[in-house]
Amino acid sequence: MEILAIPGRVLIVHEFGHYIRQIWTDGRPHPKDPNPSWMGDSIGKWEGDTLIVDTIGFNDKTWLDQVGHPHSGALHLVERIHRTAPDMLQIDFTFDDPKAYTKQWTGTKQFKLRPDWQISEYVCEENFDNKEIQEISK
Repeated sequence: MEILAIPGRVLIVHEFGHYIRQIWTDGRPHPKDPNPSWMGDSIGKWEGDTLIVDTIGFNDKTWLDQVGHPHSGALHLVERIHRTAPDMLQIDFTFDDPKAYTKQWTGTKQFKLRPDWQISEYVCEENFDNKEIQEISK
């Protein structure tokens, strides 16, 4: 992923799927009745060197992680994004979804800065190694 800060918003560009997430930092509130979407409606504000991102308005078609933890459309996600070292980015997550979980829970993910990497084209058909499917078909 690549993070771009421009006036009024932060964009996160993901290589896989070419997803672009918009985090509005211009002071706007969430819409009163957000249209459910894959990335939700994200608004952010800076507290020192930490970007606090508040997201609502998710659809219920995604997972919270690669393991497959589900969520409902009631998910409220808060992220605290900051550098822990010049070449390390940390995101602290707080998940609150009363329709899917009995209490809110947290997680952390760290990313290493790779200045020599570039977002490239990733097309599932071309980048997918279908050996697993061939094995299942036997």
